[in-house]
Amino acid sequence: MLGVAAETSSTAASAVPVAHPEALKPGRPFPQGSTWDGEGVNFSLFSENAERVELCLLDDDGGEQRIDIKDRTAFMWHVYVEGVGPGQRYGYRVYGPHAPDQGLRFNPAKLLIDPYAKAIDGGVDWKAANVLPYPPQGGEDDDLVLDQSDDAAAIPGSVVVDPSFDWEGDRVIGRRWSETVIYETHVKGFTMRHPDVPEDVRGTYAGLASEPAVKYLQDLGVTAVELLPVHHIADESFLIDKGLSNYWGYSSIGYFAPHAAYSSAGTRGEQLNEFKTMVKTLHSARIEVIMDVVYNHTAEGNHLGPMLSFKGIDNPSYYRLSPEDPRYYMDFTGTGNSLNPVNPNVLRLIMDSLRYFVLECHVDGFRFDLAATLARELFDVDRLSAFFDIIHQDPIISGVKLIAEPWDVGPGGYQVGNFPILWTEWNGEYRDSIRDFWRGQTPVAEFAQRFTGSADLYEDDGRRPVASINFITAHDGFTLADLVSYNEKHNEANLEDNQDGADDNRSWNCGAEGPTDDAAVLALRARQQRNFITTLLLSQGVPMLLGGDEFGRSQGGNNNAWCQDSEISWFDWDGADPGLQEFTRRVIELRRREPVFRRRDFLVGDEVVGSGLPDVMWFGCGGEEMQDADWDRGDAHALGVFLNGEEIPHHDRDGNPIEGRSFLLLFNAHHEPLTFTVPSGLGEDWVTVIGSDPEADYPGTSKPGDQVEINSRSLLILRRA
Repeated sequence: MLGVAAETSSTAASAVPVAHPEALKPGRPFPQGSTWDGEGVNFSLFSENAERVELCLLDDDGGEQRIDIKDRTAFMWHVYVEGVGPGQRYGYRVYGPHAPDQGLRFNPAKLLIDPYAKAIDGGVDWKAANVLPYPPQGGEDDDLVLDQSDDAAAIPGSVVVDPSFDWEGDRVIGRRWSETVIYETHVKGFTMRHPDVPEDVRGTYAGLASEPAVKYLQDLGVTAVELLPVHHIADESFLIDKGLSNYWGYSSIGYFAPHAAYSSAGTRGEQLNEFKTMVKTLHSARIEVIMDVVYNHTAEGNHLGPMLSFKGIDNPSYYRLSPEDPRYYMDFTGTGNSLNPVNPNVLRLIMDSLRYFVLECHVDGFRFDLAATLARELFDVDRLSAFFDIIHQDPIISGVKLIAEPWDVGPGGYQVGNFPILWTEWNGEYRDSIRDFWRGQTPVAEFAQRFTGSADLYEDDGRRPVASINFITAHDGFTLADLVSYNEKHNEANLEDNQDGADDNRSWNCGAEGPTDDAAVLALRARQQRNFITTLLLSQGVPMLLGGDEFGRSQGGNNNAWCQDSEISWFDWDGADPGLQEFTRRVIELRRREPVFRRRDFLVGDEVVGSGLPDVMWFGCGGEEMQDADWDRGDAHALGVFLNGEEIPHHDRDGNPIEGRSFLLLFNAHHEPLTFTVPSGLGEDWVTVIGSDPEADYPGTSKPGDQVEINSRSLLILRRA
């Protein structure tokens, strides 16, 4: 028996989209979420511990029709409603025990977002109603009291969508890792101040898909954009109170819904089509789309956080609760809660979300925020966890790009180098070592290890250099321009008295803190930015460039701009450094042309193919080969490396051997200029390709025995003629 409840909210019943009893059918448990078939919609919601569930159909005037769902199969509450379709807004009210000490927090006064909603109609209106499941009195035990005030006015509706879309033959690109250059960027920040993007689409999916934006990425030469979170986001109330917002977006509440605020067309499903159009447009330019996904926690916070969705649907199923006191949450993320992928239904939600964005939205890959959290079976990080097992056996997900942020804030959470086959990792060791090298604070041995792909981290378990996602900077921390301009963070705009953000940045201001007109300092900063960009793009592994670093984007020394949806974070296109931009484009093009910079296997230091020389050789400034004692000298901040393009043991897609050109790279991280002698026995003529000192007069060609002066903190790349 299906029932239609008489309750409505404050508006007249005549304004409610009425579903008569004869329009209701039992429906089916799968797929979860709302599924339109052309005649009606199947609704299905998982809750193992609920005693009763109401589907709430919402109208535009605040009216609400509640449908009592009677059918439950495998903990899925399901009903089919004829006569409703795309654009219909809805939510759920879930009944059950209110027993916080047992982890049960049911509260039917709170309208809940469907975890499987494909679109969500806007953000939480924190001022319209109390979205906390308790009356806030400012005490630590507030959550023990049930709040019975309705919050429908504050909660955005879930939206039924029309899944049809004309992809015109588009598909996931599937570019090899060795051919990939990632550009980390933000949907809004990238175009918000772009003078050539139409104003009405700046800061949106359509803006990123606009002709000026796409052309810029093409001309730069990057092959993939890694987008900061675009799952639907819920801002934190304390940010709203300060006049701020969660700009980065690591506050997900809808794992199937593109964030509505990035849509220029509307929020009743239009955001989904706009997102798909963005992907299709970028694909037409041969640019892959990688999503930064946050399956480790949600926007609902700890025991004192809001009730938006999961917490009210089935708190102990969706979240990891403290075994000692299930009133509280296990927090491996620093956000107040941790999702519970040990529960098979939560693991299914994650996998369904991933498959949805690949199959229905043609996304090319994912970067998993705080991925170590997902690998925690109980407490310890387990590289053989169910999460990895199910990823590896899935024929869809195992075939796209998988990137781990290989740490979380819990015990034993730093797991760089420990993820299994198929996974790549943000290489934090690379970031730290390269930053230290160019400020003269790490041995050349450590630099060489990172420059050649971090074999010490990835080779033993059968992975290759492409397991290392190399980066110098990312959204979290200084931009590249700020890395060479500030010794200290300057986060005052975040309104936390500059207490937030990391203190250990491995940065160096080159002699002056922040903006300066000192010509020597500015020249050194220009060299350092070029040093970092060249090192990053020519290291073995997969380079990830932080968007805007290629033209000197600054955040004024803010190294934690997570809450700065403002000109602090938005790309300042008018202030771009065209010289640095062109330099970056040239280095990316060099990497693309020359296979020796993007090998699929680790260098071995021996002759393998039969060219007569090893695949790599290392040299001191005098042109002599490095000896064991040279590697660990604390005062050694310079070296040369020969990369043999005739010693590449790979074949192209047609089965032909790959042979490229050979290069000599000279690095001087010393504080004074050094003279390098071109080594003998490698080639008779060397052509200057790139140097990081814009003011240097480099020789056009060099021969063995020639001496080449390399300025302090700079590098030079020579190609064998």
